[in-house]
Amino acid sequence: MTDTIDEKQTPFARNPRHFGIDPGEPWPDDVPMDQDDTRWRYQGDPKGAKKAERRIAAAWTVTLLASIGLAAVYVDGANNQLAGLCWGLAFGGLGVGLILWARDLMPGHDVIASRGHHNVSSEADRIAVAESLGRGLDPMARRPFLLKMLGAVGGVFGLAIAFPIASLGPRPHRNLYQTAWGKGVRAVTQDGTPIRPSELPVNGILTVFPETNPSDALSPTLLINLGDADYDTPPERVGWNIPIDGKTGIVAISKICTHAGCPASLYNVVTHQLVCPCHYSTFDVLHLCQPIFGPASRGLPQLPIAVDAQGFIVAQADYSRAGGAPVGPGFWNRG
Repeated sequence: MTDTIDEKQTPFARNPRHFGIDPGEPWPDDVPMDQDDTRWRYQGDPKGAKKAERRIAAAWTVTLLASIGLAAVYVDGANNQLAGLCWGLAFGGLGVGLILWARDLMPGHDVIASRGHHNVSSEADRIAVAESLGRGLDPMARRPFLLKMLGAVGGVFGLAIAFPIASLGPRPHRNLYQTAWGKGVRAVTQDGTPIRPSELPVNGILTVFPETNPSDALSPTLLINLGDADYDTPPERVGWNIPIDGKTGIVAISKICTHAGCPASLYNVVTHQLVCPCHYSTFDVLHLCQPIFGPASRGLPQLPIAVDAQGFIVAQADYSRAGGAPVGPGFWNRG
């Protein structure tokens, strides 16, 4: 009887912890004793294992060539169809190679183990887990050719997938903080006509652009003639407007909504409010264009303006250079 127990305690001379059994405990009846948790598909068949390596290498060669092709496609001009084909071949070859390696060269079959004890793992249990992981790494270490090829494929593929980053365009640097407005730049209409203050009637509103670069996406600006409305002018903005007959006169406000970048161009002449038609953010023009309704959380920036020697409206500086905030909605380092 004792011999039977000893035999059940030490099957295969392997650590019974691999099967969830504490050393010294009887082998559970529901855990088969003839299991081999190290067996792999081509064990004992060197020729079959070598053929498996070649199949894996062929799959990864496809990944390698597709990665080079992907880089070439992006350098040549990024044909979307060819780029997609290269992406598919690269990922497909890499995945097929890994699947073949796991299927043919790694231990890969079901093993029945004991549930063990449901308590905190002991040091011996943790050692057993480490040994189990080692049993998976050892077969990989025996394939230096595949490991080297996987390293080469990973390097080239990793470099190739960096090329699509170029599709995002140039880095913005400080471009999001600046517009085409600058000292002395004239305000012009869509057809390039410069504007004199007398051409804008009281309660009139006009979209203008910088003469030097009218197509700049951040530069559309609204000229509003407030007449004698009581405009809230903080000390730092004194002189930013163009007085007419001793009254508030004309102010210049960014047309780009600070919520999502839509054109905030609907002007209520009774309440002196600008409304963005996209999400109905409403800005109080007389009080620094601060939002009073809707999702926008910041006011519309003001452009300092003046009149040049020829009597045309010009900018005194850019929005941000004059001490104001950058135009448009928030981005990564501006809430």
